[in-house]
Amino acid sequence: MQLPIVAPAPIVTAHAEQFRDLFENRCQFRHFQNYLTGLMVLPNKSLANLTRCILDSADKTNLSRFFSEAPWFHDQVNDRRIRYLMQQTSAVRRPKAESALVLDDTLCEHGGSLFEHIARHYNHGDDTFPLAHNPVTSHYISGAVRFPVDLREYRRYEEITCWEEFAHKHFPQRVIPLKKKDRMRFHKEVDPTLLTDPEFQALHEQFRTKIDLAMELIESAIRHRLRFSVVLFDSWYLAEELVKLLQRRKKDWISILKKNRNLEVNSFVLRDAQNQPIALQGPHIAVQDLVLLLPASAYRPVKVEEKTYWAFTFTVRLPKLGKVRLVISYENADLTGTYAVLVTNRVDWTAQRVIATYLLRWPIETFYQDGKENLGLDEYLMRNAEAIGKHWCLVFVAYSFLHLDCLPPTPVEGSLPVKTIGEACRQQAQALIQKLILVAHDRLQQGQSAEEVFGYLFAKQRAIVAV
Repeated sequence: MQLPIVAPAPIVTAHAEQFRDLFENRCQFRHFQNYLTGLMVLPNKSLANLTRCILDSADKTNLSRFFSEAPWFHDQVNDRRIRYLMQQTSAVRRPKAESALVLDDTLCEHGGSLFEHIARHYNHGDDTFPLAHNPVTSHYISGAVRFPVDLREYRRYEEITCWEEFAHKHFPQRVIPLKKKDRMRFHKEVDPTLLTDPEFQALHEQFRTKIDLAMELIESAIRHRLRFSVVLFDSWYLAEELVKLLQRRKKDWISILKKNRNLEVNSFVLRDAQNQPIALQGPHIAVQDLVLLLPASAYRPVKVEEKTYWAFTFTVRLPKLGKVRLVISYENADLTGTYAVLVTNRVDWTAQRVIATYLLRWPIETFYQDGKENLGLDEYLMRNAEAIGKHWCLVFVAYSFLHLDCLPPTPVEGSLPVKTIGEACRQQAQALIQKLILVAHDRLQQGQSAEEVFGYLFAKQRAIVAV
């Protein structure tokens, strides 16, 4: 049995009023406050458990309607959240030149197939294809200030077009391959026919790649007037069209470069340990092949905060991307183990600046971890896509309220948040326990017996247990 919640979390009470006009009545606003509180302090964040533990919460059916039917719009809530965060953090943020926008995506895995838009997505962490939703998000970093900006749900081509259904319709005698390479060959064979079907063509036009979604997120951040000079992303998003967008928008960028990417040989000169030019064959050479030719003397120690990397940097041309700067770095002086290859449009930046700036990408990883471990980013049970989008929106709101509580009271150059999101959640839970004790004390002072007080506080949990 969990402790009852007798009031919204203090951090919710402190900030929620800024969103009051986005909900059409008091009941909707109470659902908003209660759900944020449940996300922050309840280990089980299901609608059923939330309504069981929060004393003034409506039943599960009413709360479910809040997500699936109530006329509030997560885009409006998100716009208000960003505007409010920018107001609240104006004294703590760093200048535009020291601020970044980060792009990445994560998997929200589920065991069942009844969720709208659910599909099998590749998990590069363990080389599996779990059933999941795949949100692509942007994250703002400016000194101690770091928060999620926006989200777009990536939907696989086969899922959004009902591809298997149309393949069976037009090729009823064919067996659809399961293995990736065989399936891709089958796609090339049948897709021209499928695209002649007007219904399939309409679905085909709805498909957006992750690059498309990332570009939308960049434009969204600019519309929100976020002040940043550089965009950070991994190799998945390093595409010509995204780089051209950043060039038009006058934004710098840094990415991880895949080790099999080709470099234009005639755009640089490689020298051996005796400083003699190394002859390279062909118009292109893969990064991984070039690394094998680099002498150990080419690497220099680069200190970033308390850590030292050994890096080699040079300017080169990449097919379709033009002139860029590469930084090849190891984490040890022996040049053993794995190495990272960073690429940026800023050919004038040092290896130290490139590495230090790219490391600003890390807070998006901690957001995904905090979002899943502390705030239920992937713990929803709503099956409707609109309701799931609202859940993600409120996770962003809960994280943002907590993040405001984690910021240093006065701006200091190089400062970090003064506590973690997990610590902030625990403090909110402790504050609610204190409120619970005070409510019980007041009722005892008014002459109620301990049994009556206990019955009042645990009535909803007892009723559900009894059922």
